[in-house]
Amino acid sequence: VQLVESGGGLVQAGGSLRLSCAASGFTFDDYAIGWFRQAPGKEREGVSCISSSDGSTYYADSVKGRFTISSDNAKNTVYLQMNSLKPEDTAVYYCAAGWDTVVAALLRSPDFGSWGQGTQVTVSS
Repeated sequence: VQLVESGGGLVQAGGSLRLSCAASGFTFDDYAIGWFRQAPGKEREGVSCISSSDGSTYYADSVKGRFTISSDNAKNTVYLQMNSLKPEDTAVYYCAAGWDTVVAALLRSPDFGSWGQGTQVTVSS
């Protein structure tokens, strides 16, 4: 299993970025891809996830209405569109694969078994 994130960068507050997570090596038909973030000195936080089986999506309260997760199954890629970015969104963003789509909806990092290397998102005020 390999997950590769891209799309991070520096953006001003109020701006937008789209992160991508390219997945390969999956052998399970039913999985979830989640996005997490970790800011310096803070614990890793679940942001959003999407289920491959029915496309169900879940969001942390802190990003609802601003972030949108989507997937392109033909490309094995999951996207995180981030709009109205705030300085507090600054973090390293990781994507991860979870094999229990019900549990994955809780956005708890221990429930995800494979992780990408992360991409830095910096929002300036």
